[in-house]
Amino acid sequence: MFKKIASVLTFVLASLTLSTAAHADHHGMKKDIVDVAAANGSFSTLVAAVKAAGLVDTLKGEGPFTVFAPTDEAFAKLPAGTVENLLKTENKDKLVAILTYHVVSGKVMAADVVTLTSAATVQGQSVNVATNNGAVMINDATVVKADVKASNGVIHVIDTVLLPKE
Repeated sequence: MFKKIASVLTFVLASLTLSTAAHADHHGMKKDIVDVAAANGSFSTLVAAVKAAGLVDTLKGEGPFTVFAPTDEAFAKLPAGTVENLLKTENKDKLVAILTYHVVSGKVMAADVVTLTSAATVQGQSVNVATNNGAVMINDATVVKADVKASNGVIHVIDTVLLPKE
């Protein structure tokens, strides 16, 4: 379970460094998911959440991981106070569940994602995968940038935070 959680966090963090690592040498990629996510200015909320959940080391692990990484704007769509509440120590288990719901074991590239109807997450539940007018949807989230490569997996940037069923 911890390895799965770490995988999810690694994917999320890789998304954060999307901008700086997106053009890195595809064969000699040096940055892991966490480093990629942290270097990008669009994932500060995700990075803070990964740190609060204690998932940094996991997501820096070997992988490979596929992370559906919500942007800061995606987190901003949540009801007021939700992020702050999740970052509290007493809500760590819920935060870990949400973050690991964004991670899939293995490296699933965009060409693979479009052939799927669902994918099992590290959290244990599956996400639905569909195409809608040429856009790839993960549950109700749209993939806005696909195939951001990291040394230990791949990040797909999404516009909505995925929430597991309680």
